[in-house]
Amino acid sequence: MPNIAIRRAVAGVLGLATLVPAHAGVTVYENGEKSVKLGGRIQLQYLRTDPDSGPATDEMFFRRLRPYIEGTLHKDWKGKFQMDFGKAEDDNEVAVKDAYMQYSGFEGMKVKLGNANFPFSREFLTSSKYQQFVERTFVGDHNYGTPDRNLGLHLSGHNGSKQLTWGASVAQASIDPNANRVDFDTPVNANSDFNEGWIYGGRVDYHPFGKLKFSQGDFSGDTKATIGVAAFQWSNDGDNEVNPASLDKVTGYEVSGALRSHGFSVDAEYNLFQVDTTDGTFTGGLYQNGETELTNWSVEGGYMLIADQLELVAGYSEQDADNYADVWGRTTFGAN
Repeated sequence: MPNIAIRRAVAGVLGLATLVPAHAGVTVYENGEKSVKLGGRIQLQYLRTDPDSGPATDEMFFRRLRPYIEGTLHKDWKGKFQMDFGKAEDDNEVAVKDAYMQYSGFEGMKVKLGNANFPFSREFLTSSKYQQFVERTFVGDHNYGTPDRNLGLHLSGHNGSKQLTWGASVAQASIDPNANRVDFDTPVNANSDFNEGWIYGGRVDYHPFGKLKFSQGDFSGDTKATIGVAAFQWSNDGDNEVNPASLDKVTGYEVSGALRSHGFSVDAEYNLFQVDTTDGTFTGGLYQNGETELTNWSVEGGYMLIADQLELVAGYSEQDADNYADVWGRTTFGAN
């Protein structure tokens, strides 16, 4: 990594509190095909940082505070809007997350129009309510090459047996220019200095023992497995290239897999990003002479010590880039 001080951090998660089942909200109105559903999640986090030099600091905050409303007027149409008050900072008091209309009238395919997840990174596509850790590893972090929710057209589908699933998107995506990150953000919550551009890509996942959803942990005990590949390309549209660390093009590739059986779960993912800055001479942070290859990989596992009650979890991830002096490594462990 760059020549900066390495700090050790200890984080304790006080808990994940959901007032309703994680898979659904509460239906507050229903009349034929018309319905309105309310839901959300609350994740409270305590973080203590203990540097090698200097005093320790700590803070408590809402890591995620996300209410949502979902509704239908017809069996094939659904709309969803979700906000996050946990990301409030400075003048941005509320971050928009999901904001889309979905049509499911086609056989084996759904169409979303609006702000929704881009089909890259198995870990990113796994909702935070189905994650084993409150923080994603490098492979699922939008700060390090993985696209965030983007504003555009999003398709997803499956074959008849659902052993093969796929996704594809064409959307607008923003990048917060920073020499130390490849930080994708949604244009819905854009700042004035964000690089703007278009992103397109897709993924395919194969499930030999039946569909394995984007979720972590083995709650059923059944043997399930999946392997997936994905790719995307983002290009700057030229609207904002003032920052010397502004990006011109990002190309990403993913190979991922997961296994569930008898209370055990394992998830693994490898991502490669080829990144060019608009200034071909820029060197700093991740970049040498205006470009870098950023690689992330992770392995996460868990075991249900008491079925549906107590799970022990551990994970390891690494990140490397052309201008890093050393590989960045991260170890995480805990209990759910």
